[in-house]
Amino acid sequence: MATVSNKLVESYGDSHDIQKHEFDLGVFVGDLAFEDDSSSDDVSLEGLQQELEECKNDDVVANILAKGTKLREYAKGVENNIRQVELDSIQDYIKESDNLVSLHDQIRDCDSILSQMETLLGGFQAEIGSISSEIKSLQEKSMDMGLKLKNRKGAELKLAKFVEDIIVPPRMVDIIVDGEVNDEFMRTLELLSKKLKFVEVDPMVKTSKALKDVQPELERLRQKGVSKVFEFIVQKLYALRKPKTNIQILQQSVLLKYKYAVFFLKEHGKEVYLEVRAAYIDTMNKVLSAHFRAYIQALEKLQLDIATSSDLIGVETRSTSLFSRGREPLKNRSAVFALGERINILKEIDQPALIPHIAEASSLKYPYEVLFRSLHKLLMDTATSEYLFCDDFFGEESIFNEIFTGPFAVIDEHFNSILPNCFDAIGLMLMIRIIHQHQLIMSRRRIPCLDSYLDKVNIALWPRFKMVFDMHLNSLRNANVKLLWEDDVHPHYVMRRYAEFTASLVHLNVEYGDGQLELNLERLRMAVDDLLIKLAKTFTKPKLQTVFLINNYDMTIAVLKEAGTEGGKTQLHFEELLKSNTAIFVEELLLEHFSDLIKFVKTRASEDTNSSSDKPIAAADVEPLVKDFASRWKAAIELMHKDVITSFSNFLCGMEILRAALTQLLLYYTRLTDCIKRIVGGSMLNKDLVSISSIMYEIRKYSRTF
Repeated sequence: MATVSNKLVESYGDSHDIQKHEFDLGVFVGDLAFEDDSSSDDVSLEGLQQELEECKNDDVVANILAKGTKLREYAKGVENNIRQVELDSIQDYIKESDNLVSLHDQIRDCDSILSQMETLLGGFQAEIGSISSEIKSLQEKSMDMGLKLKNRKGAELKLAKFVEDIIVPPRMVDIIVDGEVNDEFMRTLELLSKKLKFVEVDPMVKTSKALKDVQPELERLRQKGVSKVFEFIVQKLYALRKPKTNIQILQQSVLLKYKYAVFFLKEHGKEVYLEVRAAYIDTMNKVLSAHFRAYIQALEKLQLDIATSSDLIGVETRSTSLFSRGREPLKNRSAVFALGERINILKEIDQPALIPHIAEASSLKYPYEVLFRSLHKLLMDTATSEYLFCDDFFGEESIFNEIFTGPFAVIDEHFNSILPNCFDAIGLMLMIRIIHQHQLIMSRRRIPCLDSYLDKVNIALWPRFKMVFDMHLNSLRNANVKLLWEDDVHPHYVMRRYAEFTASLVHLNVEYGDGQLELNLERLRMAVDDLLIKLAKTFTKPKLQTVFLINNYDMTIAVLKEAGTEGGKTQLHFEELLKSNTAIFVEELLLEHFSDLIKFVKTRASEDTNSSSDKPIAAADVEPLVKDFASRWKAAIELMHKDVITSFSNFLCGMEILRAALTQLLLYYTRLTDCIKRIVGGSMLNKDLVSISSIMYEIRKYSRTF
């Protein structure tokens, strides 16, 4: 075919002569000339224009038209070429004839073989169709047999389970009727419980004939099981009543081991269960009540009485001597007002409870808050153990409240007898903090059984504390100043009581921030302020009044700092009072020794010496002051030092005041020397002036002493 195509292309001209030209079809059509042909009348030119338009882009047609070759001649040339190609093609076929014959034979043989294969495969297809139908039939039979087998297995399982659940093995009868209450008995009891539930719950069982044979036996076994469990538990409850029995060990190691017995009673012997429940409540109520009563009686022997109704801040102190009025020594820190080591009870909040007979053998006595913590520690531990046991053994938390009505009543009776006679405000506040700590402990344990009881105790303690606190407050407000007054400027014992009492309560309030307590302490401070001013006014000399106030303020601040409450409102208040009274004392001390100098400096030192005043300052006016100061300033400072040493009980405070006085004296004298420099003729007094450096040296000398 390639040969034919090439020859066709050659008939159109050599490929290198072919060129593409743009042409107008109308022109060529107009120039076409056809030779006369007998058949020309039969040739139709219709559609020629359209065909030429379609072929205008054909390279061969465009080349022919461009050369202007006559179409008929060109057509004859093409026809001759086609005929030649046809002859050549025939020659090619003749040459390949042998191959074609061989190929024909091969195709015929293949056709024969394929025909045989078709016949064979047709037979196979028929056989496979037959086998497929047989397989389908077998599959249907297999599915049917599988379904029957499944149904029979299901029926067998249900029947086996039914037989297993309803049958009463002889071994079960032997164990429940004749066996001891042990682990095997508990397991058998569980099995019996399952059978009892099975015949009661399943509606199909109730209609079965087997139930009529088994039900009487099951009922007799139930009654026997309930009876043996009841006898066993009651026997263990009697053991709880024996003296010196460790209740918690008996509960944990014995009763909890057989807790399923109680569960069995609850499900299959409700009336007997209620009897067991009531017996346990009665037993534990009496046993725990007796234990707490004995423990409280033992604790009462260890109680150390701290305060009575007369141990108040504002009550006067008298010695046993008939001829002298005693005063409480500063070193005596009474436990009524000072917290001291009593704070340790809060650090030992979770320590084991006291063992009374050991403490009694050691002849030890304790403040009531120690006994209070020990009693409530024992109560918390006992209540926690009993609450968890009741929840585990009976499955009822409510049993706890019924059991502890007795112990609560015993503790309330004791507490109600102690509280009205308690006048120890520090102890009461410690008990309030102990209760708070115990509430936190129970909260961490996640045991809510004592919440209402601890709240009740807390509610009872606060009013009592408020009442005792008000007694202290009223003792200050109603204090007899004449009886309290002592002719001594050292700190008053009432003020020391107040300082220790306040420091104790402030310390106990640090972590709690109780606003009501702070308000009460403010009321107490105002009362003691008024009383201290009244006591100070009983001194005839203003200087002694100031010294008395300074000593008391300084002592109060020292006690508050010692208690670790630095920065509190009360301390800041007394620091301000100390500062103002120190300034007053400094002025009084200087006036006592340098009154003329101070009066001159305050009244005239600031006058303008060059003014046209009626009486300007002259050297003669200042000369006596200068000579007087020069003659006795050292002696005066020594007298001031002795005065301060004897007046103030706190050496450090006294030295601080002396230094302030000497500094103020230096300021006055400096102002005097400045005034002299401005006076006409003042230079004549320079020989009598004491140098500032000399005064500074003297001040430093006392500072070194300080």
